[in-house]
Amino acid sequence: MAIHPRSSAWPADRVAEARAVLADVAHHSDLLIRLACNVLVQHGETPDERADAQRLLVVVDARRPVRRAQREDQGRAVR
Repeated sequence: MAIHPRSSAWPADRVAEARAVLADVAHHSDLLIRLACNVLVQHGETPDERADAQRLLVVVDARRPVRRAQREDQGRAVR
């Protein structure tokens, strides 16, 4: 695991990548969209950006089949 110094640009790079994914959601998997939403929910610059990412996360999660969602949610609870 690499430890990044606080002065590095990696958080800004991840936010920029997340924005790029969400700008072109039609060409990305739900998993990648979900990851990008989580990045922006945590690190978005404005409350509107964080809220929009949270709403999109709800939409993407709603598209999961019920059985798969239950299995994934159960797996998270075990961790």
